[in-house]
Amino acid sequence: MNHIYLASGSPRRREILENLGYTVQRLYAEIDETPYPQEKAADYVQRLAREKNAGAVAQWRVTHNEPPEFPILTADTTVAYQNQILGKPENEEHAAEMLAQLSANTHQVYTAVSVYWQGKTRTLLQQSDVAFKAMSAAEIAAYIASGEPMDKAGAYGIQGLGGVFVTHLHGSFTGVMGLPVFETIELLAQFGLAVPPFPKKT
Repeated sequence: MNHIYLASGSPRRREILENLGYTVQRLYAEIDETPYPQEKAADYVQRLAREKNAGAVAQWRVTHNEPPEFPILTADTTVAYQNQILGKPENEEHAAEMLAQLSANTHQVYTAVSVYWQGKTRTLLQQSDVAFKAMSAAEIAAYIASGEPMDKAGAYGIQGLGGVFVTHLHGSFTGVMGLPVFETIELLAQFGLAVPPFPKKT
């Protein structure tokens, strides 16, 4: 089976799955992503991944009279520094504040993946530790001016221009992007699903 329903609007997650050889169909699952008071980042991403999955399954049941033909996959990623969740920046000033926090420090990126298939849901958590170089005010300003930080948790994208600030990564590069491939394949395998077909490059 190489077809997956992806309940996520992230182009990066879709690209990762398609590069593995999956045929991806988008589903919609809108939820409130506000963290609970004192909620830990690891708990937060797992809760959101499960709630997105439950929402997608519920929406499927409303619009179809049969179980989903393929697995439904959802994921959530968040950045945390000193146990503080760093979501998407509200404005350029907020982005600058977050990047200043990450400068010359190590932070955590948590990604939770949730899969529903044949009446069962399973969720896993992947954690990466990411170290940043010391960033000057000019570098932060130039990066913000590029526009890249404004729609990303923690105000940076490791797969884009933000990668120039990363001095060390302990964990999963694709996990920081939004979907850890090793763990995702392992999760699908728990349902008895085969590894992806690994398409030939042309």
